[in-house]
Amino acid sequence: MKKAVKIILWSVLSLVLLVVLAGAVFFYKIQNGFPVSYETEKPAINFPANQPAVLVFSKTTAFRHGESIEASKPVFKQIGEQNGWFVYETEEGGVFNPEQLKRFKAVIFNNSTGRVLNDEQQQALGQYVEAGGSLIGIHGAGDNSHHWSWYETNLLGTQFSHHPIEPHLQTTDVHVETQVDTTLTHKLPQSWALEDEWYVFFHQPKGAKVVSYINGDQIIPNGNILWTKDKNFGMGKYHPVAWYRTVGKGKTFYTSMGHSAKVWQDANFVELVENALRWSLQ
Repeated sequence: MKKAVKIILWSVLSLVLLVVLAGAVFFYKIQNGFPVSYETEKPAINFPANQPAVLVFSKTTAFRHGESIEASKPVFKQIGEQNGWFVYETEEGGVFNPEQLKRFKAVIFNNSTGRVLNDEQQQALGQYVEAGGSLIGIHGAGDNSHHWSWYETNLLGTQFSHHPIEPHLQTTDVHVETQVDTTLTHKLPQSWALEDEWYVFFHQPKGAKVVSYINGDQIIPNGNILWTKDKNFGMGKYHPVAWYRTVGKGKTFYTSMGHSAKVWQDANFVELVENALRWSLQ
C-alpha cells in the first residue's frame, strides 16, 4: 500500500514539475524567442516594372500568431492587386540587404516576433527607413521579444508590458483621431467595435501621432498569470492602438490590433492597414 502511495505521489510531483517547466519555457519564448539561424542568401525576386513593391515579412522566433498571419496573406494579395502594388511575402531574412531593400517602398513586419534578423540585417533595415523607406508593424511586431533598441524607439516609441488574460479577447470601440494625416483615416468611421487582444504599453508612444485609440477604462487590462502578479494595470482612458512618425527621411506606422484571423475579416481594420500602406508609399 505504501509503495503504491509513493508511486502516486512521485507521479503527481513529476507532472507538476513538467507543467512548471513547460510554463517557464513558454514564457521565456514569449519574451526572448529561441535562438535561430539567420537566412543570408539573397532571394531571386522578379520586380515588375512600374509597380510599387511591398515586402510582407512574417517570420517569427517567439510566439507565433499563426492564424492571423495566414489570414492576412490573401488580404495583402488582394490589396496589392486592387492598387497595382507588387506584394512579396516571405519569412526568409535574406531579403534584408541594402540592394534589395531599396527596391521596396514599404516593409511590413506582419506579426513578426522575436529576433528575426541578424545584426547586419537590422542595420540594413534601419538605414533603409532613415534614407526614405517605410516600416509598418502589426500587433506582435510590437511585443517585447525583439530586443532591438532602434526598432523599439523608431517603430514603437514605448515598451510593451502585457495583454489581458481573462478575458483574453475583448470587444470595445476603436476611435479615430481627426487631427492626423487624412490618408490614414480615409473611409474610416469615427469609431467602430472590434474584438481583439489589446496590448498594454508602459507609456504613451513618444514622438508619434496617434491615429486610433480605445477607452482603456472600458476593458479589463489585468495580465496577471501564474507567478506574474504586477500586470493589473492599463493605459487609462486614452489608450492608443495605432500611431505613426517620421524617421529621418522615412516613415513608420504601428498598430497593436491584429491578433486573430477574425480581424482580417473586419473591413475597417483592413481599411486602416491599406491606408497605412498608401500613406507609406506617398
